[in-house]
This record gives sequence, structure tokens and C-alpha cells, in this order.
Amino acid sequence: MQTLNSSVYPQNTDARLAAAVREPVIAAHQLSHFFGHGHLRKQVLFDIDLEINAGEIVLMTGPSGSGKTTLLTLIGGLRSAQTGSLRVLGQELCGASADTLTLARRQNGYIFQAHNLHGSLTALQNVKMGLELHAHFSWTEMIDRSVQMLEHVGLGDRIDYYPDDLSGGQKQRVAIARALVSHPKIVLADEPTAALDSKSGRDVVNLMQMLAKEQGCTILLVTHDNRILDIADRIVNMEDGKLSPNSV
Repeated sequence: MQTLNSSVYPQNTDARLAAAVREPVIAAHQLSHFFGHGHLRKQVLFDIDLEINAGEIVLMTGPSGSGKTTLLTLIGGLRSAQTGSLRVLGQELCGASADTLTLARRQNGYIFQAHNLHGSLTALQNVKMGLELHAHFSWTEMIDRSVQMLEHVGLGDRIDYYPDDLSGGQKQRVAIARALVSHPKIVLADEPTAALDSKSGRDVVNLMQMLAKEQGCTILLVTHDNRILDIADRIVNMEDGKLSPNSV
């Protein structure tokens, strides 16, 4: 491994590197968000302060309509943050341009309650879509990585199956494979177990936990499922657009 040459790098390089390492992967400060315009404008997030470090698995709980999914979509670059500050992987997303948000989205893996698989594509083709936005992969590399990821989630014998031929748990496994095949730094999951029975739900979150730890990525998972809270390094609770004081 190469070492830094002190004659080339200034003496405070180690301090700057240490600071970079300590910087949270996700850092929201006084983040607020509104829907609508004029007299229909409604505030849905209120002065959110949240920091998530590299490798953490953080679960966000709270009642429906409390703003959990809105916060998740802002962190994921699916919509532009409006006021306050939202830094994701060191990039400020509040007021970010469309190009900046596009680049931010490419660094994330997404898993949703509805698996969102394309019914006309096989499991292999669905997973391969997770690599097609990354120009540095050749076609052969995309196929090889997709097959390996499906094998990793226990679906090596289902690579040519279409979604209609898979169970709910298997579909969600394909969705996990698609989200993780590009080795994203952040995985954002919105109710990934809501449509699954108890065993399938547990299998899915255990798989997410194992793969995320192997790849060293950070997970932020929105859930109402009390059965999976034990996988979390930390739990935060959202109520009426605010993070409650008893979040841990």
C-alpha cells in the first residue's frame, strides 16, 4: 500500500483525512420541506437534524403521513431539498441542480415496499438495470455481477424467471440484488417488508443486513414493522414532520 509523502502533502493532511472520515454520510441540519404553493403551501418537515455515519443501519419509524418517506426521497435525491442543509456523501443537496441530483441518485440503492420489478424482464435483466446507469461497466461485467448477486441472495436457480413466476419474498430478493449490485454507498429502503409474511420479511432484512455489512454501505430503512427493529444500530422516530426527542 502506498503511503503519503510528507514532502508532497502538507503536514495537516492527516488531520484533513481524519475529518473526512468522521464526516457523516448523511447530515441534515434545520432541514424543512413544503408541498404546494401560495395558500395551498403546507409544511411537511420541520427543522430536521439527523446525522448518519458510514456503515450504520438506521431505522426510521413513525405513523403514516409523518414525513418519513418525504425525508427518504430528499436524501435519495429524488426531489430537491428546499431549506436548511442536507449533505449526502459530502454533497449539498439543498437547492441542488437537476444534474447534481442525478449524480447523487447514482450513488444510492433503492428498495421499496412494492418491489418495482419490470414484469417483462427476467430476474437477471432486472438486476442488470442497477448497473446500466454506470458507464464504466462492460456488458459482460454487468451480466457477471448480476448473476453473482442473484446467487448471493439465493436465487441462482431463478435468474431466467420472470416476476410473475416468483414469490413475494423472491421478488424482494431480486429488488435487493438490484439495489446492491452496483455496491452503492447508501441503501434507502421504504417499507421493504410491508407486503411480506413474517418469515419472508425476516429473511429479507437479514439479507439486507448481511450484504450491507459485507459491502460497508449505510442503510436508512423506513418501517412500521416492529418485528425487524432488532437489526438497527439506531432507531429514529418521526412524528408530524419532526424527529421526536426520544429517537436513539
